[in-house]
Amino acid sequence: MKIKGAVIFEPSGKFTLEELELSEPRDNEILVRLVGSGICHTDLAGRDQHLPIPLPSVFGHEGAGVVEKVGARVIKVVPGDHVTLSWMCCGACPSCKSGNDPYCENFLRLNFSGARPDGTTTLKKGDQVIHGNFFGQSAFADYALAEERNVVKVPTDVPLEILGPMGCGIMTGAGAVINSLKASAGTSIAVFGTGTVGMSAIMAAVVCGCTTIVAVDIHPDRLTMARQLGATHTVNAREMDPVEAVKEITGGGPNFSLECVGNPAVFRQAVDVLPLLGVCGLVGVVAPGTEVTLNMDLIMNGRAVRGIIEGDAIPDLFIPKLIELYRQGRFPFDRMITFYPFDEINRAVEDMEKGLVIKPVLKL
Repeated sequence: MKIKGAVIFEPSGKFTLEELELSEPRDNEILVRLVGSGICHTDLAGRDQHLPIPLPSVFGHEGAGVVEKVGARVIKVVPGDHVTLSWMCCGACPSCKSGNDPYCENFLRLNFSGARPDGTTTLKKGDQVIHGNFFGQSAFADYALAEERNVVKVPTDVPLEILGPMGCGIMTGAGAVINSLKASAGTSIAVFGTGTVGMSAIMAAVVCGCTTIVAVDIHPDRLTMARQLGATHTVNAREMDPVEAVKEITGGGPNFSLECVGNPAVFRQAVDVLPLLGVCGLVGVVAPGTEVTLNMDLIMNGRAVRGIIEGDAIPDLFIPKLIELYRQGRFPFDRMITFYPFDEINRAVEDMEKGLVIKPVLKL
């Protein structure tokens, strides 16, 4: 079928809207008409080839839409269902079998190869292959193919266009606090970086009952928003030493810290700020091979560093919980969203890279 997709033809190039041919869904696949698609830094990492993804490609991995067709073996959803899309996992490796889907041993092949698991591609422009299946969806398009493993049915009484970011950024930040760090009432946390992931972590910390929530960033507007979403304190790392400032606010260091930037220097700060028995969660995405230097003595003295993928979440279970918190007014993630028409995708990306918006979402 004919669709419209945003294609990256060369490293760090602009998104070009093209008419493409999308394969019909196979027996195990689901055709989704997309309504909204969030833009994430991981999409830009693919664009810039920091991730080993073949070009030309259609990126996008925070899609939400309506099921149009289902293959003969699909039983999870039916046409007309509202869904949000997440990542692909194999369901068969030790990680998947133990309920740790984000750490699927086949994650790279299933999400970054630009093709189906059997190597076939789903998109083309004339005779030219366009790589798709990014995170099992390639949601920078008006239609996408997905599978049961990365489709989550959502309620129809919540605006569908806001739910796309649930599939990655929002789930990652909230899950890091709720699932990975297991923050409890009365604890303290410092969140380094207040983009989508960091803001979601702050809202989750409020839900968990953290009494001291410190937001660290260099953008004053974001720090203001962090206060509005529940941060009890803010630190502008451009104006003061964030390690000393957070230690002073928390009386020696927070129980938890979270690095949401993907910057070795910031990661070092997030570790150095910890007190004895403190835990730092790392969720910031970096290029493969990125290294950091840490103080071994600090870590030996009871501190811990925890790498976190996708908030340790099982999307089918976790996304409905976040939606219910949103309904109750306790997780107002929609306040982070700025909408853009699909044909203004390059302006949306530029605004995000300049720090002018937190979560751009394309309306399709």
